[in-house]
Amino acid sequence: MPNTQRSSFWILTAVGGVCLGAAAVALSQPGDTQQQTREMATAENLSVAFRDVARRVLPAVVSIETRTKAVEVGGADDLPLDDELFQQFFGNRPDLQEMFRNRQIPPREGKGSGFIIDGSGIVLTNSHVVEDADRIIVRLYDGREIEASSWASDARSDVAIVRVDADDPLPAVPLGDSDRSEIGDWVLALGNPFDIGVTVTAGIISAKGRATGINERESYLQTDAAINPGNSGGPLVSLTGEVVGINTAISTRSGGYDGVGFAIPVNMARWVADQLVEEGRVRRAYLGVALQELTGELRRQFDIPAGKGALVGQVFPDTPASRAGFREGDVILEFDGREIPNRTVLQELVEISEVDRQYPVIVKRGGERVTINVTLEEMPGDFTPALRRSQRGENGESTPEPDGVEKFGLEVTELSEEMRERLRLPEGTSGVLVRRVAPGSSAAQAGLQPGDVIVQVRTKPVGSPEEFEEQTQDLSLEDGILMLIRRGTGTLFIVLKPVD
Repeated sequence: MPNTQRSSFWILTAVGGVCLGAAAVALSQPGDTQQQTREMATAENLSVAFRDVARRVLPAVVSIETRTKAVEVGGADDLPLDDELFQQFFGNRPDLQEMFRNRQIPPREGKGSGFIIDGSGIVLTNSHVVEDADRIIVRLYDGREIEASSWASDARSDVAIVRVDADDPLPAVPLGDSDRSEIGDWVLALGNPFDIGVTVTAGIISAKGRATGINERESYLQTDAAINPGNSGGPLVSLTGEVVGINTAISTRSGGYDGVGFAIPVNMARWVADQLVEEGRVRRAYLGVALQELTGELRRQFDIPAGKGALVGQVFPDTPASRAGFREGDVILEFDGREIPNRTVLQELVEISEVDRQYPVIVKRGGERVTINVTLEEMPGDFTPALRRSQRGENGESTPEPDGVEKFGLEVTELSEEMRERLRLPEGTSGVLVRRVAPGSSAAQAGLQPGDVIVQVRTKPVGSPEEFEEQTQDLSLEDGILMLIRRGTGTLFIVLKPVD
């Protein structure tokens, strides 16, 4: 009986549900139909917009194929043919010696995308697409293949232009204003992924001002429109059919699309491309400093609120910054009357500024606002702020180590002239040498490494282990201990804190 009752209950419930559901449908049907009609109209309008943009932009999208000749790696003079270890493994075999003499990198081919920005035959793409190319073939959307007559690139921004000569004017796509793009805007990504043919994908602007460490100059638009290998150099376009970015990179764990793609804002690309078209190179101004990200702990140490400032981690010698009197530890707050929220904005403002003109810069130094007038100069062609890790000398001789001081999980010792030369540090470098770093210590957590040189503690110079001991004896890890260290030819700030 209990089973029968239970079965009857479920039957009644089901039947009742059907009856109630039928009544609900009958009562709400007109309203639902209107809502569905509106939703379908909205979706149809979006679909029409996608189709219209694709129809207008696709003819200007091109596929790029690069070819690089074989390159000789080196001649017999730099081969270890007489080396004892070489002889031990390979013996005196003429065939192997000949193989090593004829080393070369084989010919290579590359694939990428681009888009025509001028009907005369100017194609915009990424620098890494055409890098090291000896020959470039551009395949138009209509199937024609044209060999490039010339090309120019700027590796710092990863922007390049390619010129092709065609019999008739080519279809071009207009460049928009990436500053007006907002998070949430619909965009289409076009290009030739995996060399399968020009493809269109849709998504939105997911973020702006992204810096990933891929290039020296970055302020990417992030999008979830599908971007895959081969899409590099293709356009990211708005629903008005204007280019807002150049598809450049993806963040992926699979090797393909994982929902995070990056595009160079077209405003940055336009500034570079205009110079490449007119002069074949980019002329940009520079300060001559290495800028360091202001982490939350560094902001607390320098008393800088969130969203403001760019920290000077190093001032390079014989540069506009060194001549104007910038110092490590200065926090740049304003440049030419414009507030500086981060280092990316400062880089952009400086690079597009006029060369050989003086600009006022406001920095925070030792708790006070200081104005520095700096005359910007053209960035040298071989200038780079990248820091190099120093290498030990080759003689392999060891030197007795002087007495050191152990504190915070690190051991420091005197920086002798011999050690300075072995570590290839610049002349005049002073400080204390980090000899050991204990695993799991505060020093290790902050990123200190053996071979680093501690130059300052809390903005005060350190010249010996005794001075280091004296300047740190009353400091607490709980408050954070700010240090300026030299690593190779560069400097950066670190903060020692209690181990997490």
